[in-house]
Amino acid sequence: MIVILKQNAEQNEVNALLKQLEDMGFDHHYSKGENSAIVGIIGDTSTLDTDDLKTIDVVADVKRVSEPFKLANRKFHPDNSIFNIAGRTVGEGHFSVIAGPCSVETVPQMTETAEAVKKSGASFLRGGAFKPRTSPYSFQGLHDEGLKILLEAKKATGLPIVTEIMNQAHLDLFEDVDIIQVGARNMQNFELLKELGKCNKPILLKRGLSSTIEEWVMSAEYIMAGGNEQVIFCERGIRTYETFTRNTLDLSAIPALKSISHLPVIVDPSHATGLPWMVEPLTKAAIAIGADGIMIEVHNNPKKALCDGAQSLTPQQFDNVMQTVKKRVEFEGKILG
Repeated sequence: MIVILKQNAEQNEVNALLKQLEDMGFDHHYSKGENSAIVGIIGDTSTLDTDDLKTIDVVADVKRVSEPFKLANRKFHPDNSIFNIAGRTVGEGHFSVIAGPCSVETVPQMTETAEAVKKSGASFLRGGAFKPRTSPYSFQGLHDEGLKILLEAKKATGLPIVTEIMNQAHLDLFEDVDIIQVGARNMQNFELLKELGKCNKPILLKRGLSSTIEEWVMSAEYIMAGGNEQVIFCERGIRTYETFTRNTLDLSAIPALKSISHLPVIVDPSHATGLPWMVEPLTKAAIAIGADGIMIEVHNNPKKALCDGAQSLTPQQFDNVMQTVKKRVEFEGKILG
């Protein structure tokens, strides 16, 4: 249930309403935007009479929410969420570029790639220390040693880092990570999501291989219900009958999410297609359709990469894409970085 407050509501009146809801056993989410202020009531609101709530002086209107997700719902938070992450702004009016290799392999590989993507204008450095692979015989990442190498690259370049977590038992290792990524295969690992809800770290939530938009948003709800409201969606393609590309990039998901949720949305054209030559045109499309950022795989030597080298851009190819990104972002009236 959503309580819409009057524009001239005094803060002491708002506090009295919140206290009244708490006394009745309800949790609440207070959101004050530029033009409106609302209180989202969380819990079994079937016992609440909307007419009774409307009689309270500070209340302008009351509406019931039919969607199963609440905290991620735009009705609960009308204004777009904007996150300040290690000095970078993610969200409305800004465009973030996350770039780096699929897997952390060596110190020279990470440092060289990090310096290259920073020079081209990347906002964040990505790299996988823990790698979920379809085959148990494929390279699984360097684990905690990979995190150390990634942190060395962060120290050398100053770029905030993004890396994937696979198990809640590893959470302590991610203390110095700036954005924790939840991969497609773990989107519905609810125990992991619950633990991430307790931490004070931004979470990059990738869409599951065959997940609906509502299932994706409900996974974000798991994190937010634990108290962590810093969730960023990442559309990375879904599994369809098409075999030309690795996955099928669902660009319609971006405006769809924007219509129902206030959380930022970025696009991963590298995983979506598996084809490096498609990264630039799909990046253009992502910017045009309103995405808040992109995630691109870049490797200093893709031919020798231990993971997903075939879909990775070289530093020069990434720099070419970034020249296009800068022009398109400026045209859309957004700020890069």
